[in-house]
Amino acid sequence: STSDEAASNRSGIVFALIAYVSWGTYAAFFALLAHVNALEVVAHRAFWSIPIAAAVMLFMGRTQDVIRVMKTPKLLALMCLTTLLVTISWGVFVWAIAVGRTLETSLAFYINPLLNVAVGYLVLREKMTKLQFVAIALAVAGVAYQTWELGVFPWLSVILGAAFSAYGFLRKTIDVGPVQGFFVESFILSVLGLGVVGWLGLHESLSFGSDWKTTALLLACGPMTAVPLMFFASAARRIRFSTLGLLQYIAPSMLFLTAVFVLKEPLQHAQLVTFGFIWTALAIYTWSSLRQPAAS
Repeated sequence: STSDEAASNRSGIVFALIAYVSWGTYAAFFALLAHVNALEVVAHRAFWSIPIAAAVMLFMGRTQDVIRVMKTPKLLALMCLTTLLVTISWGVFVWAIAVGRTLETSLAFYINPLLNVAVGYLVLREKMTKLQFVAIALAVAGVAYQTWELGVFPWLSVILGAAFSAYGFLRKTIDVGPVQGFFVESFILSVLGLGVVGWLGLHESLSFGSDWKTTALLLACGPMTAVPLMFFASAARRIRFSTLGLLQYIAPSMLFLTAVFVLKEPLQHAQLVTFGFIWTALAIYTWSSLRQPAAS
């Protein structure tokens, strides 16, 4: 009924807001773990996400999906590939926060939707409007300007954006649900994480257990990682894709503001001009998306 659809839409928007605002707090949260090796942080994100994902799967009654993945070599190989992309994304992001490069992570989140459009055009042969071509050209111009002015290619932003885009593309095409896939990725990454934690322990550089504050923060990495993803997956099923697309700019905007006003990272003129190019490109992209027929 119409009332049921309206209620579902409202709950979907609330779920999306929870997810994006949670992701927007990542800079402030992971800055508290700047003294911890980034690989150890990534390992704990995987370790403590597993119980949460497992509980949700049991509630959904979808544990058989995980068994299907483990018994299908092709699916398992693809999930290993997505796990690699997750590892790159998480590792680079946590490291960037620790070394004071949060602004570059926010730029990665901003350019991600534009990269998704480019991947859709080049790989999936999806059509692009003239305005979307203009938006991508502006984004490229912004990156080129920063490279020219600073003499350094913003590789961190591009790597993060590309990893996010590649991950989204693969997860879109792999026949595994979001929660089940996240559980499998966390499990695979945990196996690798045990090796990392063991190596750090042997070299007496393990942070977990060193003090109660650090240990509590590392334990909190699980819910901080898993919960927003669960809310996002629920939101994606309830609201229109165009609405979800508009709300996605909350996270990078919060990261940008946190970097400048909380973490006090310097905002250079060339970076500001680049952000101006990207923001203009996103405004054009959003306007173009809203003009297209709405997808649910």
